[in-house]
Amino acid sequence: QVQLVESGGGLVQPGGSLRLSCAASGSIFSIGAMGWYRQAPGKQRELVATFSSGGNTVYAESVKGRFTISRDNAKRTVYLQMDSLKPEDTAVYYCNADVVVSGVGLLRGYWGQGTQVTVSS
Repeated sequence: QVQLVESGGGLVQPGGSLRLSCAASGSIFSIGAMGWYRQAPGKQRELVATFSSGGNTVYAESVKGRFTISRDNAKRTVYLQMDSLKPEDTAVYYCNADVVVSGVGLLRGYWGQGTQVTVSS
């Protein structure tokens, strides 16, 4: 019923930049919180940056000043601009959104399939 499709991952050298996109589609009545998480090998999934349901932005301390989250509500898309990338940013990046499905009326969390970001020289 609801799909989140990420794009924009890849291989980049340290100090480089990447921009991730996540587009939501399907039977969507409304979207609340929407943002990005990541999971590195052998580690738990962690918050990177998100818009809260109230529209505020929340960033992990490790990415503050380097990553910027933005949102296009008309396109139901959230972006993550990643600058000054470091090897420790290497992970699979997942989009997450809290969605009210049309005709159902319940808020549910959805995940995208993930996109690999590798920072290496």
